[in-house]
Amino acid sequence: MGCLFALFAGLFPRLALFIIWILRPNLVDAAFDTWIWPFLGIIFFPFATLLYVILYTPGVGLSGWEWFWVAVAAVLDIENAAENDDLSGEPSPKVILVVLDGAGTQIGK
Repeated sequence: MGCLFALFAGLFPRLALFIIWILRPNLVDAAFDTWIWPFLGIIFFPFATLLYVILYTPGVGLSGWEWFWVAVAAVLDIENAAENDDLSGEPSPKVILVVLDGAGTQIGK
């Protein structure tokens, strides 16, 4: 069961954090003062938020290497979001700057 949960958490961090929040609300409540931060974490940084909740020690918080692992998870979340944006299949918008003189004639690009 533990290995299944670890595999599940690696593949589906949003769902894993949601399940932890439903089944063990004390873990999430200890790590965050309000519901808005874990909710935003599920949307924008699911893996980092999941690790923060799992590694958080009530009364102590995170220390040393625990912050390192949360930072690594945040980098993975950002990398995943950037990769998903690149794989959308749509061309990236290009910005072209055109400089016109007073008469409306193009003088630079």
